[in-house]
Amino acid sequence: MNQIASQGQLRLAYLRWALFTVPTVVALGFLSGKLANSGYGNRWFDALEKPALMPPGWAFGLAWTILYILMALAFAIVLHARGAKGRGAAIALFLIQLLMNLAWSPLFFRAHQVGSALGLILALVVVAGITTLLFWRIRRFAGMLLVPYLLWLAFASFLTYEIGRLNPEAATLVAPALRTQI
Repeated sequence: MNQIASQGQLRLAYLRWALFTVPTVVALGFLSGKLANSGYGNRWFDALEKPALMPPGWAFGLAWTILYILMALAFAIVLHARGAKGRGAAIALFLIQLLMNLAWSPLFFRAHQVGSALGLILALVVVAGITTLLFWRIRRFAGMLLVPYLLWLAFASFLTYEIGRLNPEAATLVAPALRTQI
């Protein structure tokens, strides 16, 4: 009996982390999108010229739900890896990139700031990439769970760039919801 915890106890501890992180991350993502009135049905977004590769509206909801679940599971793995070298930095960077992620929808869909949203998502790609590397060093599987997120961020960066290119006057199409007009 030289083990501190059995395999069953370790799995249960991870499950507890996952039961906290998955609903929390998914709910935060949902709230960010909902508060920003993101996606199709937003008058401003509907008025924009879209790139040819723009997926249908339902694809974004599905993709982000899956990505938030994968992110949260990866985060739970790292939270569970007590004593792992670099764990604190990995947790901090994950939270920073999550805040950046949650800020993107209000900046793009609510404030209509396409250029600023592009800058934010490009910075997010860098921070999420570093987070992925740190997660990979702690637990390879945690890093692998973030790879689809990185790929989607790269695609979203392209879409944001193209929307800015196709709509140089995007900010003036419809009054931003962040401003009140009297």
